[in-house]
Amino acid sequence: MGRVVEAVLPARMGTAFRWLMASSWVGNLGDGVALAAGPLLVAARTQDPLLVALGALLQQLPWLLFGLHAGVLADRVDRRALVVAVDLARAGVLVVLSAALLTTDVGLVPVLAALFVLGTAEVFADTAAGTLLPMVVDRADLGVGNARLTAGTLTMNQLAGPAVGGVLFLAGAAWPFLAQAVLVALGAVLIGRMRVPRPERPAQRARIGRDIAEGLRWTWGNAAVRTLTLTIVLFNVTYGAAWSVLVLYADQRLGLGAAGFGLLTTVGALGGIVGTASYDWLERHVGMATLMRVGLTIETLVHAALALTTTPWVAAAVLFVFGAHAFIWGTTSRTVRMRAVPGPLQGRVGSLYAMGVFGGILLGQAVGGVVARIWGVTGPFWFAFAGSAVLLALVWRELGHIGHADEAAVATA
Repeated sequence: MGRVVEAVLPARMGTAFRWLMASSWVGNLGDGVALAAGPLLVAARTQDPLLVALGALLQQLPWLLFGLHAGVLADRVDRRALVVAVDLARAGVLVVLSAALLTTDVGLVPVLAALFVLGTAEVFADTAAGTLLPMVVDRADLGVGNARLTAGTLTMNQLAGPAVGGVLFLAGAAWPFLAQAVLVALGAVLIGRMRVPRPERPAQRARIGRDIAEGLRWTWGNAAVRTLTLTIVLFNVTYGAAWSVLVLYADQRLGLGAAGFGLLTTVGALGGIVGTASYDWLERHVGMATLMRVGLTIETLVHAALALTTTPWVAAAVLFVFGAHAFIWGTTSRTVRMRAVPGPLQGRVGSLYAMGVFGGILLGQAVGGVVARIWGVTGPFWFAFAGSAVLLALVWRELGHIGHADEAAVATA
């Protein structure tokens, strides 16, 4: 048992990392519960597809509205205390929502408002939490740390959480949100147990506009982080376009129903678990440049493979490979960014990166809908293949520079 614990949570990474990982896994379980319960709650009050989509949008929109402000705040205050305070406030909102669902007939507008408030709180909590890992582990261990946190996102947020949320919702609309409140509060308690070094704070008085501009200037001035940020934005446009019609693709192209679509997403998550489990070995034996280049090549080919096949098991195998790539790439890119960014700027640069992730996906989803309406359900996959191929050719050389720079940073750490 001790060997297993040491393999998963190496002692060299310290107690603070163990508290951070425990909090992340617990919080991701709560967020996974909400992934199923939120849409179900909206759909129970309206069958209008536009309003159902609005419910999902209101949970993601805060990243675009408040992401940069969350980054400024994370770089100005005690980050650990900020996570604790926001998560406790989020738990309070969830308790109020649960009580209202138990005692009254809550209409659609209050539900949408609650989802927006919860999404906004999550932006501030996640931005601050994302700055804690570089504060408690060595630079050389950032890859391992990110892989462990990513494993929690996969198992808790994408596999276990939605299933639990769906079952709890069948028992009563309030129960998944009450469960999420307990899990979020527990995550806050676990974060509160961490001991982190006091970060360096900017000497100037806080000014939101100036602080945001400083983060933007630094990101644009650092070649590695600039390339990573542009890459994640543009590749998420192509990804968002293809995946926006995945449910229709599963039905119309593969002949699968709703259960089949769920199976495809589960297979992708299982691939992600394999990818994160192998990350330690890959980081030791494969260079960062190779990881990034191979990963984006796989992503490009995945779009073409899905556009060509009509066989469910082939599509499942492709999505398994894509799932492994997606989480290896995510772990690698976050690690490179964390190693490159100075501590006082982690919040602002990290929030800008997150905005690129969500903004790219939202734009891609809009593009995918238009392309599918004109050229059919495989059109977005061909668009994604062509766009990814062009982007990969443009960033190929720069990915090599990023990878070699990161390896040099680890060697000298």
